[in-house]
This record gives sequence, C-alpha cells and structure tokens, in this order.
Amino acid sequence: MTPSPHHPMRSNDLQRTAPLGGLTVLELGHSVAAPYAGLILAELGARVIKVENPATGDYARGWGPPFLGDDATVFHALNRSKESVTLDFSDPAQKAALKRLILDSDAVIQNLRPGLLEKFGVEADALRREKPELIWCDIGAFGKSGPLASKPGYDPLAQASSGIMSITGEADRAPVRVGVSLVDMGAGMWTVIGLLAALCERGATGTGARVSTSLFETGLAWMTIPLAAHAVSGEVRKPQGSGLSEIVPYQAFEASDGWVMIAAGNDKLFGRLCEAIPGLSEVGRDPRFARNRGRVLLRDELVPRIAAAIRGLSAAALGATLDAAQVPNCPLLRIDQVWAHPQTQAVGILTEGAGHQWVGLPITLDDARPTAGGAAPALGAHNASLLQDHG
Repeated sequence: MTPSPHHPMRSNDLQRTAPLGGLTVLELGHSVAAPYAGLILAELGARVIKVENPATGDYARGWGPPFLGDDATVFHALNRSKESVTLDFSDPAQKAALKRLILDSDAVIQNLRPGLLEKFGVEADALRREKPELIWCDIGAFGKSGPLASKPGYDPLAQASSGIMSITGEADRAPVRVGVSLVDMGAGMWTVIGLLAALCERGATGTGARVSTSLFETGLAWMTIPLAAHAVSGEVRKPQGSGLSEIVPYQAFEASDGWVMIAAGNDKLFGRLCEAIPGLSEVGRDPRFARNRGRVLLRDELVPRIAAAIRGLSAAALGATLDAAQVPNCPLLRIDQVWAHPQTQAVGILTEGAGHQWVGLPITLDDARPTAGGAAPALGAHNASLLQDHG
C-alpha cells in the first residue's frame, strides 16, 4: 500500500486491526452502496471523509423510524467512523475546496446520479491527469453504456432487472424482493475489492485507476448460476420459495411449532435424513430418490412426503434428531432472536460505537475483528477543520 503523505502509516501494532491506516478516501455518496463501501474502508482503518449536500445531507439520514438522535438508524449503521463535510457544488469557492479534498485523497468513491459531477465541472479523468496516483471509484445504476446507462437506479430496480426477483419467493405468487439491500451492499463490496486491487497495482506502478461497477452488474453477478443454467439448457428458473433449483431437499419445512431449514446437500445426507425421521424409511429405500438428479425431477412428489413426516415434530425435537444424524439444519430465527443468539455473541461481530452495538465486518485478521469503533457524524460535523485545511 502507498499511504497518503498527509497520513503516514500507523505503528505495526495497529496495522493488524487497521490495515488501511494511512489511506484517505473521499466519499461522494448517499443511500447505501457508496456508504457501505466507505464503512468497510473505515472499519479497516482508512480515514473516510463523507461529502454531503448542505441542504439535505445523505438521504439515508431521513430513512426512519427508528431514529437515533436526529438521524435514522440506517444512516448510523452505514456511516460510522467517518467525517462529514457539507459542500455546495454550485458555489465556486466550495467547488474549489472539493477539488482540493479530492487531490489530497488516495481514492474517491462516488454514486451520484449520472452526469451530476460533470455538470459542475468535476471531471474524474481531468483530476486523474492532475494526480495520476488517484484511484477513482464509480458506482452506477445500470452501467456506463447501453440503453439504460442514464436511468437512475435503486436496489429493488436492480433486483427486478437482473432477474433476482424472478427466482425469489414462491411460484405463481406476486414478485418478492430479497428483504435486505443485497445489490446495494454487494456493489459496495465490489467497489472495495476493485479499490484494493487498484491499490496493490499502484504500489507497483505508482499509478492509480478508475474502478467502475453498477447495481445492475452486481445483480447479474449474484445471478451467475441461474444465468449459466439458462445459457447451457435454455432453462428459465422459477422461484422455489425457501428451496433451491439444483438440490432437493434443501429448504424450510414446517414443524408443529415453527420452521426448520434442512440442507441435505448430497445423497448421503438425504439417506441420513430418511433414516432419522419416522415415516421416511420407505422414501429412503425408493431407488427413484437415491440420486439428487432424480429428487430434483420428482420434487413435487418427494417434498410433500417429507413435509408430512416432519409436520408432527416440534422444531426442537426435529433439530435434535437431525443433529444426532449429522444432517445440516437450523431453525428460522426472527431478528430479535438472531441479535440475542449465543452464536451471534460468540463470533464477536457486534461492535461498539457511540454507546450502541452495531454489526461489524464479517472478517477477522489474525483473530482480531477490524473496527474503528467510531460514531456516525452529524451533518457537516467536520466543516470547520476540513474546510480550513482545504481552503
């Protein structure tokens, strides 16, 4: 890594949990995708400066309830450990300050609507000519070219247009969106991957790069397997509820007092399942179901028989039975149950910041989870120091 000359590398004892210490990233972002990329970088030790509209700030500040203070918890969850500066791009002095902030940074992340920066004379290529080592990261909606390139985009639009919603939910029911911002957050992750790759290359060449991704491309990446199936066979996948097109049984089953996810991911596990559950021994001996290929083709016959055998068992009894048979399973948990679950506590993913717990990064480095432990900034909280430093 080549750190910014203004922010030297931290001492060796901190690099293990702050591996990006010394890196300065300017976030021209709002909503989810760019802020999530910025959050990842901040948790890894980078200094992330968030530029916001002085009138509205990041739209996510208002996405509530619930609120924590003046801002929605959505904003707090995605913008911890950052600095906030407000700039009016139409003001020449503030636009000049923006350019100085960019040129003093190692990297820029932006997900503003297409053409907005160019409208105000902020050109990525021109800035990179002025500072060749700059890494510039664009997060778009539908990509840089093509008939939808100028169309604005949000996570549900990408889920709809990439095919994700067509295979989510249950057949012959209304379309269902994945319940989290899967595409937005995925685009943020791809941005970080691209930025880190460019950072490695810069260490060897001294030259930055322009990194680009989009919500649409991210959605297509999540559809890798269904699109491959279509390319090979012409198959158009349908939604399978909690199940999976390629494996049976691999879905949630209803017990007498709740739902249990069962993942019999190979033929041996299917045999164990049939041996363990009363009433399924005959199913286990049926040669038509001996291989996964047959079980997939006979899904509509097999799944109801398994469901009938399971329905009379409690979720706890079913889980204990399958655990004893070494068949992968788990109960379906509500959000409150996930938060309080001993496994959630044991992995240590809940991090502290501003007197509250938040979900940290799902990685550890040498058994230490990288976290900056900071709070989300109030709108323009760092105007005085940053604008003084940058004219």
